[in-house]
Amino acid sequence: MKFTKMQGCGNDYVYVNGAVEKVAPEKKPEIVRKLSDRHFGIGGDGVIFINPSEEADFEMEMYNADGSRSEMCGNGIRCVAKYVYDKGLTSSKEISIISAGKIKYITLYTVKNDKLPNGEEAVKARVNMGSPILKPSEIPVKVEGETAIDVPITVQGKEYKMTCVSMGNPHAIIFTDGVKDLKLEDFGPDFENHELFPKRTNTEFVEIIDRENVNMRVWERGTGETLACGTGCCATAVACSLLGHTGDKVNVHLLGGTLEIEWDKKENLVYMTGPATTVFEGEIEI
Repeated sequence: MKFTKMQGCGNDYVYVNGAVEKVAPEKKPEIVRKLSDRHFGIGGDGVIFINPSEEADFEMEMYNADGSRSEMCGNGIRCVAKYVYDKGLTSSKEISIISAGKIKYITLYTVKNDKLPNGEEAVKARVNMGSPILKPSEIPVKVEGETAIDVPITVQGKEYKMTCVSMGNPHAIIFTDGVKDLKLEDFGPDFENHELFPKRTNTEFVEIIDRENVNMRVWERGTGETLACGTGCCATAVACSLLGHTGDKVNVHLLGGTLEIEWDKKENLVYMTGPATTVFEGEIEI
């Protein structure tokens, strides 16, 4: 199987052209676990198959490192857009990509590169991530009321306040100080698998710097801590705005870099801008 290793702010995945590399659906979870293994495989936060689509320009079929499916990945979808443009699968810098039935629209920013089919290389992308979902039953989270804003959750005997947002996948945002010193491996799994989350959750631990900047670390369901999470940054920006911690434009500083997030409240759309990078390409026996 031929593959491309790519990353956005350190959130790395193995990318496979699903139109060329045919893999039986029932075999994909096992193959994903093998490819994602950082010791015995290629290594990554998961695997993304790039498929043809009738509803959009391309389909993103995303898997977490443990072989489970995921609905959306903001860093991943930027890399999908870069992949199809750099490979000459499209010549358009305006690309639509469907993932788990939801279409996202991406604008690419490029630099000159005569070695590539379009004569340019995509280095950055702005993604319309759609509208944030705040209704608990649609996130989903087992909380009474119309929203789950600043509600309590108890983990390992300690009570936290969380704000829950879905950007196509569930997120629980926890505001706290000293996020760089947190040992997420000690309690991240307990948030992920908490009984309040019927489909598990991604958990963001966020520290406010000022009205335009926050620090964030993330524990992703099915993967563990990652260096970045695009949908998590979007959910964090929404939570920050809802609680009055920041304005509607936020720079989210991650272990792997920085993403620019804007919540256009008039349109009720969240826009994410960030880098997309090819690390290497290769071929592996599966």
